[in-house]
Amino acid sequence: MSQQQYLMAVDAGTGSVRAVLFDTAGTQLGCVQQEWEHREDPRFPGSMDFDWVHNWKLASDCIRGVLEQTSIPAEQVAAVSTTCMREGIVLYDKAGQEIWACANVDARSTDEVEQLIRMNPELERSVYLESGETFALGALPRLLWVKNKMPDIYEKTHRLGMFNDWLVYKLTGVLAVEPSNGSTTGIFHLERRQWEPSISQRCGLRADIFPPVLECGTVAGAVNEQGARQTGLAPGTPVVVGGGDAQLGSIGVGVVQPGQAAVFGGSFWQYEFNTDSGKTDPQCRVRVNCHAVPNVWQYEALAFQPGLVMRWFRDGFCQLEQQQGKKEGADPYYLMDQQAAGVPAGSHGMLCAFSDVMNFIQWKHASPTFTNFALDPEKFNRYTFYRAILENAALITKGHLELVHEATGNLPEEIVFAGGASKSPLWCQILSDVLELPVRVPVVNEATALGAAILAGYGVGIYADLTQAAEALVQWDQVYQPNQDNRKVYRDLYEKWRKVYAAQLALCDQKLTKNMWIAPGL
Repeated sequence: MSQQQYLMAVDAGTGSVRAVLFDTAGTQLGCVQQEWEHREDPRFPGSMDFDWVHNWKLASDCIRGVLEQTSIPAEQVAAVSTTCMREGIVLYDKAGQEIWACANVDARSTDEVEQLIRMNPELERSVYLESGETFALGALPRLLWVKNKMPDIYEKTHRLGMFNDWLVYKLTGVLAVEPSNGSTTGIFHLERRQWEPSISQRCGLRADIFPPVLECGTVAGAVNEQGARQTGLAPGTPVVVGGGDAQLGSIGVGVVQPGQAAVFGGSFWQYEFNTDSGKTDPQCRVRVNCHAVPNVWQYEALAFQPGLVMRWFRDGFCQLEQQQGKKEGADPYYLMDQQAAGVPAGSHGMLCAFSDVMNFIQWKHASPTFTNFALDPEKFNRYTFYRAILENAALITKGHLELVHEATGNLPEEIVFAGGASKSPLWCQILSDVLELPVRVPVVNEATALGAAILAGYGVGIYADLTQAAEALVQWDQVYQPNQDNRKVYRDLYEKWRKVYAAQLALCDQKLTKNMWIAPGL
């Protein structure tokens, strides 16, 4: 090749959009990010509208911005790929114009979930066994909401797409859905990695609004004149089909083969376990998606809000560390970690309840609580409570390992831990101790964007093999080994925690306490 080539990822996350530029060795060269908001329509409680006009302007500004930031000529961008928050959907009319869109945790369709359950109490189970999705996160209740509440929009709907497909469409004019994100709608046949229109028909919905499916890593099209004008990319730049954020994050940390597993520790924690088939859990407890690697699927178990719990504790109780951090230029979490490392494993027997182990078909979480502490400030101070939160997230993850083991018969030999939580050495060690597995932490900060860049390079032939490229480009920071002395402590703590959590859920069921979160219709 006569000139250096570069790869671009465009990532439409829940809270922001970013454009990230990499060289072909996987080195991140630049990133421009813009925060965005998804506002509630005051007429519809729980709604989370997506503003496609404003948000495309933000996305195109990021693309233009990263080219300017790095001073890389647009002609040297060999390919672009896209990734996004999952579950968000966009509806288009026959002219290809966006007419309605909602973001990922839109919760306006409680009435429609109840309507679907009344229609057929076994419907959700049958949909899950085929698609790997329940009504909790999928598109079916949202489409039924549009049919019920906005019939004019429903009648005009010609196509349904996801947000990463929307980015490709804005760049190229080509609209197609890929399996990793399409499968989160609940209208996909997992094994075939294709739409299953009969599912929407069973729910009283149209079956003629589904665009073609293109496999991840294939070239969807090229940047057209309008896309080039709006973004600064060169006309004709190949645009490669990307995927959902968790799946591309897995590629970005080298979790590409069946039997491998990763935990992504952010606001929510995702446990991803790769399998070689799209078979679902007979008890409908855990989500199953198509991986962005062809012929690989992922069991996915979600822990609700460990990162947000940590932020709440920091902002509510750690003002001293925040002040000290400002003065010393240190992260308050780092300062808390230093103190919590001196608290014994098991936090003197104290437990807390936030997220439960996933039960997809009956998904609810107890009221937040701490329990089993004594009025002893030497043992039970804010550092003990802080460590208990760290341990709680690891206990949930242990539950998810066991859950997926029950469903698949398989356990991973090690865990890749990425995301913001993996920056804490203490949290990494606790996770290793609780899971009794090595925990491997990658260097990369933008794993999802790197996954998109790898797919972009694979799509245009820079990398001959997707899995080999992913494994070759990942660099490792550290591997944590389980502390043998802590194994029994955490085994005992886990058994107690499961029983305590069940008791806390029972209090919610009796309406004595309020669920931290409960799925629509339960």
